[in-house]
Amino acid sequence: MTNEQLKEKVIAIVPNAEVKENKQYLIVTVPQNKLYTLAKTFKESEDTAFDYLFCLSGMDWGDSLGVVYHLESTKYHHCIVLKTKTTNRENPVLDTVCDLWKTAEFLEREVFDLFGINFKNHPDMRRIFLEENWQGYPLRKDYVDEINIVER
Repeated sequence: MTNEQLKEKVIAIVPNAEVKENKQYLIVTVPQNKLYTLAKTFKESEDTAFDYLFCLSGMDWGDSLGVVYHLESTKYHHCIVLKTKTTNRENPVLDTVCDLWKTAEFLEREVFDLFGINFKNHPDMRRIFLEENWQGYPLRKDYVDEINIVER
């Protein structure tokens, strides 16, 4: 499937999606309430078959927190990048995709641990690297650690 065909499919599913093309991937930004529907459709549709989540990264864009998903179809060898965000920095919540791609279970825990983004319906949402009593989220731009003198 070409990037143009992927773009058409995205717009058919999420008409208000922002779609950009760079040299390697089609980059799709969707509202947080549309991400799961788009991801599930892309995984389950025979013509897209995005069966491999090869990267899931937390992001702090200053005014919002979000996640970037890199997907690939091992059947058709096409890739796409999905982005979503929330402006709620106090209680950021996004839908989990670990029921679609098992590897997301670990990666979402990492994002929770370092950015504080909670994933709704995740089966094991707890810190994975830092101690349970750790205060704050070290990869947020507003994080300050007086003990270790980490400033952003």
